[in-house]
Amino acid sequence: MTDFSGLYYYRAKKNPAPPIHVKADVCIYGGSSAGVAAAVQAARMGMKTALVEFGRHLGGLTSGGLGRTDFGNKAVIGGISREFYREIGRHYGSSEPDGSGWMFEPSAAERIYLDWVERYDIPVYFEQRLDRAELRDGRIVRIVMEDGSTFEAGMFIDATYEGDLMARAGVSYTVGREANSIYRETLNGIHFGSPNHNFKAWVDPYVVPGKPDSGLIAGVQDLEPGRQGDGDSCVQAYNFRICLTNVASNRIPFPEPPGYDPDRFELLLRYINAGVWDAMRLHVMMQRGKTDLNNFGGVSTDHIGGNYAWPDAGYSEREHLFQDHVNYNLGMLYFLANDERVPAWIRGEVRQWGLPADEFPGSANWPHQLYVREARRMVSDFVMTEHHCRHLAVAEDSVGLAAYGMDSHNCRRIVIDGRCINEGNVEIGPPGPYPISYRSIIPKGEQCQNLLVPVCLSSSHIAYGSIRMEPVFMVLGQSAATAAGVALARNQAVQEVDYTMLREHLLSDGQILEWKG
Repeated sequence: MTDFSGLYYYRAKKNPAPPIHVKADVCIYGGSSAGVAAAVQAARMGMKTALVEFGRHLGGLTSGGLGRTDFGNKAVIGGISREFYREIGRHYGSSEPDGSGWMFEPSAAERIYLDWVERYDIPVYFEQRLDRAELRDGRIVRIVMEDGSTFEAGMFIDATYEGDLMARAGVSYTVGREANSIYRETLNGIHFGSPNHNFKAWVDPYVVPGKPDSGLIAGVQDLEPGRQGDGDSCVQAYNFRICLTNVASNRIPFPEPPGYDPDRFELLLRYINAGVWDAMRLHVMMQRGKTDLNNFGGVSTDHIGGNYAWPDAGYSEREHLFQDHVNYNLGMLYFLANDERVPAWIRGEVRQWGLPADEFPGSANWPHQLYVREARRMVSDFVMTEHHCRHLAVAEDSVGLAAYGMDSHNCRRIVIDGRCINEGNVEIGPPGPYPISYRSIIPKGEQCQNLLVPVCLSSSHIAYGSIRMEPVFMVLGQSAATAAGVALARNQAVQEVDYTMLREHLLSDGQILEWKG
């Protein structure tokens, strides 16, 4: 019997230890890949650093299952981010000229991050759940945790995927998709027409096929289609990047998740019966017989519509949503491997795979990090948009480059003319790498003067779809820490940092700030 007791996002502490009170030069809230990169840079600059993490692990999604790196263009990844991938290359052996490696087991990534914080003597405070931020004269003085612990610092960095510190500091943000008209874009808002990750066959959405009054089957939303380009509050789908193995000696058969309900997968079954089997197609082999399974096709691991509340939800509600995503993703694999309604040849194919016994031992061999593709996005004085991705506008104060395509997963699954349609998928590549503005990672000056936000930066939905890659988050985390160090040394607000000076620091530390082809 699988022990699922360690698989959770949030659990109130039964016997909390006495509160701790920490003072530092820079406090980084969020032990994501960006948070670790920021902490390493801060330590290298001689700052007393506190790395404060909500959960029990370092590395966020990089150590949470995304072992097949989404990079767009490897040549623009510099600084500490590139150091990480060189460490990966050394771990496995690499044939690339600079020794970098781009695919890895989750445990290998976390070992590197843990080695880094030990090497630079960076204190890490796990299971610290932010309650509030206390500000004075436009600056965060301290952040207070649920258990009463406090962290004081001259500078703060929000490296969470949700922007929790940013929100509690009263910084402006948005959730969902802007209308195209807001920033004069063409790919934002409601978006129909993409053939990718959509239905390749007609699938009836009704409980009794052909009868709308029988209601909709699980996974289909009762929403009006809306108009192309209109804005809404829908968030692109989350899933888990699932590490699987086909090595028999290391393979654990997919366990039945708590609360498993096979009726949740009626839509997938109908799609299979319509002649399409591709739910596990995006299944990339990595080292030692392991894979990084991602979403593919009309019905797969993306839990479309199951995440809308996540960005602004409280911790208990996020725990409910987390478990719902576990139930959906693990339940899908269990359903495909065991339900007798699934064709035998598909069951046989799926049963070749299982969870690796040597990954995620503390959480039922399941990833501890939900793939929060997008949550809150800051709204500052500078907003990254489609124009920057397409090279129609250029940010002159670069703190890193992005290169991935403008990539949004589906946001809705609705009914049009009696059949299922996925809506929201966008996959449009930029003409080349482009710079990310320093002003996009700092709030408006009147809102907060000592906070940097390298993950939930100021960006439209569609531009964020290009920026939101783990290597870029590490780049921006390092740049944020560098700016924090410059501001501290001169007793300045982050908005007052001289960009020429910041640029010199970044270049000397190996960051790549412009693309010459």
